[in-house]
Amino acid sequence: MSEEQFRDERLYQTTMSMAKRMKEKGLISEEEYCQIDTIFLEKYKPIFGTLCSESPLT
Repeated sequence: MSEEQFRDERLYQTTMSMAKRMKEKGLISEEEYCQIDTIFLEKYKPIFGTLCSESPLT
């Protein structure tokens, strides 16, 4: 894994961790959470993140 891939993986995981907390607190809906996941999967193209993605589309 390159340094850039590691950085992107870390950014994806951090972003989704924050989004998950927002969903759990009722600040965003499940649909919004899935939209965020889709956007950041596309942006960061994580290697391991796709294995853990909670999006129903994956």
